[in-house]
Amino acid sequence: MTSKAPGQPHESDAPVGATNRTWFRRRRYPHISVWLILGLCVVSIAVLHTCAIGLEQRHDIINFATLILAVLALMTPLVWFVVFGAYSAGARYATVAAVTMAVVVLAGMLRVRQVSGDLVPVLTFRWNADADQSLATPDTIVGGVDLVTTTEYDFPQFLGPDRNATVGGVSLSRDWSVAPRLLWRQPIGAGWSAFAVVNGFAVTMEQRGEQELVTCYEVSTGRLRWWHAVEGRHRTVMGGPGPRATPTIHEGRVYALGATGVLRCLDGADGREIWSDNLLARIGVTPDEDRKAVGWGRSASPLIVDGLVVVPLGGPSGGQCDSLAAYDKHTGRLVWKGGNHQVAYASPSLATIHGVRQILIVNQDFVSGHLPENGEVLWEYPWPGKSTTNANVSQAVPLPNQRIWLSKGYGVGAKVLQLSHSGAGDWGVAELWSSERILHTKFTNIVVRDRYVYGLSDGILQCADLESEKRQWRGGRYAHGQILGVGDLLLVQAESGDVVLVEATPSGHNELGSFPALAGKTWNNPCLYDHYLLVRNAEEAACYELP
Repeated sequence: MTSKAPGQPHESDAPVGATNRTWFRRRRYPHISVWLILGLCVVSIAVLHTCAIGLEQRHDIINFATLILAVLALMTPLVWFVVFGAYSAGARYATVAAVTMAVVVLAGMLRVRQVSGDLVPVLTFRWNADADQSLATPDTIVGGVDLVTTTEYDFPQFLGPDRNATVGGVSLSRDWSVAPRLLWRQPIGAGWSAFAVVNGFAVTMEQRGEQELVTCYEVSTGRLRWWHAVEGRHRTVMGGPGPRATPTIHEGRVYALGATGVLRCLDGADGREIWSDNLLARIGVTPDEDRKAVGWGRSASPLIVDGLVVVPLGGPSGGQCDSLAAYDKHTGRLVWKGGNHQVAYASPSLATIHGVRQILIVNQDFVSGHLPENGEVLWEYPWPGKSTTNANVSQAVPLPNQRIWLSKGYGVGAKVLQLSHSGAGDWGVAELWSSERILHTKFTNIVVRDRYVYGLSDGILQCADLESEKRQWRGGRYAHGQILGVGDLLLVQAESGDVVLVEATPSGHNELGSFPALAGKTWNNPCLYDHYLLVRNAEEAACYELP
């Protein structure tokens, strides 16, 4: 029997209405606390997701908050058991040890294989390799590719012929009652590079094991014609493995920048290297050091202007940076460096503003315009961001009347700048309007048609008026995919892999058709060559003939 001091009631036979503090603390009040905390967590999760359904909310923040609340809800009973439970100290300590060991074992067995655009993790066993690591480097090079001959349907670079996510000269049917016809579908190495196509040949970048490849396929068959590999592998938990940038095809050559900073010029006929430069070696940083500055890897697609290849250069974290570097496209000789900002994840583009040709680039925390001949900075404007957190990804888009469009995710939204230019050569930049309510383009881009802009705003398709910043409509949750304008239509590549046909009209959201083009997370931009739609993600690629 358990002895007890005279006058002290035992907890097991405490009378109804007893006021003993120990009994009350362990037996009654803590139960109310546990249920209250659990109830608050469940209600908070329900409210968060109810508010998020159909609304333009930060789903990534909501999912992160849900994770925190779920952990709190799971930990509450354990804390109650240890602190307030009427069990022996040995039983409580043994339970804590068992739970701790189980967590350690699970953490040792599991890893995050990928994360969605809304920060939803997908777990896998640690011994399961990434899909690309099971793909062997190809054995042979067929060659015989003609990238010198061009056609009116070519899609030779990132976001199409004019780098504006718009294709002209192609008329698509609005009737998808007969689904697009699959030409081929096959595995591909990892990465978020898109296809660039010239004369029926498609070039992209992919990761296979420890090698970063530039590859060339036949559009009609999917047959691999040539490849070129360099050693290197970039991988992050949130971004996954592989290159991010899209190659540029120009005058029979392919220019490609890998996630590890290797810039290559290849012969389009057989993939033979003509010249290359390692940007990280040029700025004096290791891959690990570069990840501290540019956390998700080098992502810019090379821009060809005049006789130059232009790419963002950057520098060490906290050190001297150069916004852009220009190379002789024939020899790879460095011609100039311009600007002094760290790189972001946008690509340089060419625009003419007030009659002056200039290179637009979105840097880590500024947007700027540069003279193509020497890189001189004509103007710059603050566009806050950091390439390791709330990064700048979306392109700066030139608009009519000497204006520039900017947009990004992370709750920032859109902004339109007005540029002025004096006869003496001085430039001025003023904000016309900005809005936190529209077009949070986390890592997507926009399509401009007439006076309206279309884009995925935190995963929901949206149309806004460029003149008034008014949102015309919002509809269709396609998550963090990509869009492409084709006449008065939009091809939406959903993050799920589906392709959706939507009218590009300010009158409302009208979905005309859809089909499951790919399986799994798809962040890559689609490519349209004539009526052939090329799509890919980190595991497979496919080509469809659209009606």
